[in-house]
Amino acid sequence: MNIKLKSYFAALGIIAASYSAQAQSPAKFIDPANMDLTVKPGDDFYKYASGTWIKNNPVPAKETRWGSFNALRDFNINAVKGLVEDAAADKSAPAGSVKRRVGDFYTAAMDSITIEKLGYTPIKADLAKIQLIKDIPGILDHAAYLRTSGLAAPMFSFFVGQDRKNVNKYLAQLGQGGTTLPDRDYYLKDDSRSVKIREAYQTYMTTLFTLTGNTAAEAKKKATAVMAIEKQLAEAQMARVEMRDPHKTYNKFTVTEFSKTTPGLDWSAMLPKFKVKGQDTILVSSPKFFTSLDGMLKTVSLSDWKTYLEWNILKSAAPNLSSPFVNATFAFTQAQSGQKVQTPRWQRMSQLTDGTIGELLGQLYVAKYFKPDAKVRMTELISNLRKAFEIRIKGLDWMSDATKEKALAKLNAFVPKIGYPEKWKTYDGLAIGRTTYLQNLRNSGAWAYNEMVDQLGKPVDRTRFGMTPPTVNAYYSPTMNEIVFPAGILQFPFFDPNADDAVNYGGIGAVIGHEMSHGFDDSGSQYDKDGNLRNWWTPEDKVKFEAKTKALGEQFDAYTVLDTIHVIGKLTMGENIGDLGGLNAAYTAFKLTKQGQSEDKIDGFTPDQRFFLSWAQVWRGNVLDETAAQLIKTDPHSPGPYRTIGAPVNMDAWYKAFDVQPGDKLYKKPEDRIRMW
Repeated sequence: MNIKLKSYFAALGIIAASYSAQAQSPAKFIDPANMDLTVKPGDDFYKYASGTWIKNNPVPAKETRWGSFNALRDFNINAVKGLVEDAAADKSAPAGSVKRRVGDFYTAAMDSITIEKLGYTPIKADLAKIQLIKDIPGILDHAAYLRTSGLAAPMFSFFVGQDRKNVNKYLAQLGQGGTTLPDRDYYLKDDSRSVKIREAYQTYMTTLFTLTGNTAAEAKKKATAVMAIEKQLAEAQMARVEMRDPHKTYNKFTVTEFSKTTPGLDWSAMLPKFKVKGQDTILVSSPKFFTSLDGMLKTVSLSDWKTYLEWNILKSAAPNLSSPFVNATFAFTQAQSGQKVQTPRWQRMSQLTDGTIGELLGQLYVAKYFKPDAKVRMTELISNLRKAFEIRIKGLDWMSDATKEKALAKLNAFVPKIGYPEKWKTYDGLAIGRTTYLQNLRNSGAWAYNEMVDQLGKPVDRTRFGMTPPTVNAYYSPTMNEIVFPAGILQFPFFDPNADDAVNYGGIGAVIGHEMSHGFDDSGSQYDKDGNLRNWWTPEDKVKFEAKTKALGEQFDAYTVLDTIHVIGKLTMGENIGDLGGLNAAYTAFKLTKQGQSEDKIDGFTPDQRFFLSWAQVWRGNVLDETAAQLIKTDPHSPGPYRTIGAPVNMDAWYKAFDVQPGDKLYKKPEDRIRMW
């Protein structure tokens, strides 16, 4: 699923495991007590808007960052906790009912006594099977078995998704993968941070191999073998910035053709082992990766490949085994993120329930926490944002009428989804036991795999949600041309039915605009109104647009975290365009409201000031240094301080609202302000 999400939609915020804050909306939607009024907004708008809040809200020990997203996620995970605990305690719920299945899953996940007793017994037989493999074809067969049975996904990524040039059809798709560290650079670079993380990884592998019965020497040897294989796989991978190009990653082959490029990987024979039948075509994101993998099948020893498969089982199972395995996993996480203490078990298992059977749990969440009036209000806001975006497209001075016509057609074709899916997944055939935790996870993995593969040959299902209802996030899917807002985000500071329009348009309005803008960012703009990867721009307009993206990239390249680490403008480009276009569209929509046309102050702030302050408080937060350094490499979103200022410094209205003048640190000359959507 993660591969699919990364490939197929652009999300608003960071999908992270962070969640403890008040469920109540504050008395003041824009509270001066959270601000630092000693700072000029034109010098540091981030600190001006949120300085006192940032000072008073350090990262809790169980988190890696803490901000508005995290506080709301914390409320939501506590809401989920109440639901799963209630479901677990209700012995009267009928067998097979939603509540019973959620309760049984959570009960098994929380049964730490049984889990401790079992140690690594649940995977002993799986590790033993690997020792029976006799040759490289056996390695490939076993890799397919691990994937289809929900145990692990070694060597490369595989999923079923829409054909980006024919979106009414599902295709089997292959991508690079096979590594464990968060980015290929951690294998390839020798800066102190990369070296430190590699050392922590070696320690982690050695620990897990030792815990499963290997001597210290054997464990070290095995860890070295895995690292060597993963380094070769990393060397063959495309960089994240390269992977953002949807044309570069669109390589369609017949199965026979592709097999000729990888003589050791006969895809005609392999795909049926992946339960893919009757397919003569395959989509490959990185053909070079597979030619390299093919070479490795000849040069890496059978013994090392067996060790690599062992490792894939171990790392997948370790977070769900007894304490020594869980503690070793956290130590490795800690080395990467700086997190001080492990997230409580109830929280990890609540999140796991949501991530595994999210549309069963989601039904309980929606029944208790989703207010129908929120959907009505969201529908109205989306309609207003669409009108605003239309006004802005029509008013663009850099785009020709021919391209504007296509852009408007795409805008009008956007499909909004709010709250939860029209039809819920039933998880028919998924066995969930009250005492079989790891088996539940295996069953779920195998069920999800089968559900994915079963899509082949069927019509594209346009009712699906890519996020679960409690999720505090939103996304745009270019192949579906849809904007999706799960129930979890429809709360303060993004949205409150009692808030004034300035607050709601600066919050959820900008979120809506952000997702709409993804349809017109550097990647999304390459898909047409039907979701197909097809050019709809005139050459001249494309050149003008690319000049604007270049300028925006340079703006963000200049920003740094931890003093010296620069934001990667090309990696964050799509999200930065989303913010710039989204905030502009939200502002235009806000100015159509009664409050937007007035100058009446609330709590000492004008409507326009409240709009921009609402935007700023969404992105306030603190982050651990280790996490900040990792996110720069891996996260397509810019850090919160730069999301706060990155769009406003290009908007004339922000300068007027806060009287930002030449000489102020954030001032940009009018001719240098980037005007895109």
